[in-house]
Amino acid sequence: MIADFGLRIADWKNGANPRRESMKPRPLIQAGFRRLLKNSAMRNLQSAILVGAMLFALCSSARAQPEKISRIGFLGAISPTAIAVRLEAFRQGLRELGYTEGKNIVIEYRWAEGKFDRIPGLAADLAQLKVAVIVTAGPTDTRAAKAATSTIPIVMGFDNDPVGAGFVASLARPGGNITGLSTLSPEISGKRLELLKEIVPKLSRVAVLGSSTEPGYAQALRETEMAAGGLGVQLYYFDVLDPKDIETRFGELRKQRLDAVLALNSPVLNSRRPQLAELAVKSRLPVAYGMPDYVESGGLMSYGPSITDLFRRAATYVDKILKGAKPADLPVEQPTKFEFIINLKTAKQIGLTIPPEVLARASRLIR
Repeated sequence: MIADFGLRIADWKNGANPRRESMKPRPLIQAGFRRLLKNSAMRNLQSAILVGAMLFALCSSARAQPEKISRIGFLGAISPTAIAVRLEAFRQGLRELGYTEGKNIVIEYRWAEGKFDRIPGLAADLAQLKVAVIVTAGPTDTRAAKAATSTIPIVMGFDNDPVGAGFVASLARPGGNITGLSTLSPEISGKRLELLKEIVPKLSRVAVLGSSTEPGYAQALRETEMAAGGLGVQLYYFDVLDPKDIETRFGELRKQRLDAVLALNSPVLNSRRPQLAELAVKSRLPVAYGMPDYVESGGLMSYGPSITDLFRRAATYVDKILKGAKPADLPVEQPTKFEFIINLKTAKQIGLTIPPEVLARASRLIR
């Protein structure tokens, strides 16, 4: 006992602390603790690697999955060059909504090239392809598309009177597979007659040139007749059902010594815009049109909705339908932009002086 006590005193003298020594971790405990830390770190590392691998796989899968490509149809009674501006407006509208041709959308174009008997067959062709949407470039195209399908959504690039033509039940609730844009042309036909009266103060006899088979034709005539009554103007009707009728009708109206011509919207007339302009200059007759295309082709003047704006907005309908909307639930929209365009070069050719107050109201002057 005394020897043991002596050893402890010796240890204390040598700087050893028995209690402290007893508190030091034993080698076995140290090794276990290190293994525990190591195993915990390994588990955390393995979990991080697993999560990272899963995220990488998901991202790789998303990149590898091809973007959905929608196929739509575009039906035109005339040629793409004849409506190049409005066609580009439609494409621009699609691009603004994130669509790129060949990447996430394919457009199947069908053009009748002015051969109107081909339109029904072209519409049937698009229906057989089962495109997601058919966009129509005008009323004649819409009529053919309507006959070809009652299930594929149809978007009107423009129409003079979609309710009167039987395309929709109402503007607010189309009710079928057709929706799109209305030009309100019947309501503003009278405005064009008023502008002619301002340009030709002694106006009294006016030829109305149009196609009686065109949807909205009857309504346009009624509106024009109402305006004519208030202006003291007498109207003379000339029906154009085929391109070859154009020169014949101009020969007839020259014989009647008329003062001016009011041209209604018609695919037949639209397909022969340069010819119309040439015949009008040759006859020295002022002609008022409903679309700027005619004036850009040499016509005297036009007043009406901006067709390019309507076609740009048609892209919005396509986008909504591709995302699940039903045509029956998409109201037909009306114009928000109108254009009054005058071709001063043509006015000079026919010996007409446009009053300054009329020029001041023009949206654009072509010199």
